[in-house]
Amino acid sequence: MTEGDELDLLLSLDGASFEAAQGYVVEFTARPTRPTKARPHGVDYALVLRAKAGGAPFVRFDNAHGVPHRGGKHMARPEAHDHWHRTERDPGRPYDFTSAGRLLEDFWREVKRTLDEKGIPNDL
Repeated sequence: MTEGDELDLLLSLDGASFEAAQGYVVEFTARPTRPTKARPHGVDYALVLRAKAGGAPFVRFDNAHGVPHRGGKHMARPEAHDHWHRTERDPGRPYDFTSAGRLLEDFWREVKRTLDEKGIPNDL
């Protein structure tokens, strides 16, 4: 699959919601945007795992806001807009967006990890 095909696949998921496990859904927002320094890949996205009843997402990959790079003080780097939230309380950590296909793979891997850690039966 080419990078363009992967991006088309991601964009085709815009507005989609799927039941990942009983009572838990994954939701996708993916819209084309003009490439900028904050969104160099030309896509505005949010991939979310949450309880169907609502509440804070369990996992979220998005580029809605900047998050600081964690690490040594000697590494002065700008905020990362591509980031992910590993838990409901995680303020976000930089995510290295390399391709839309890799983003989807990483998201589904974290969905599976989270459901398993919480003891939520699933077929992922």
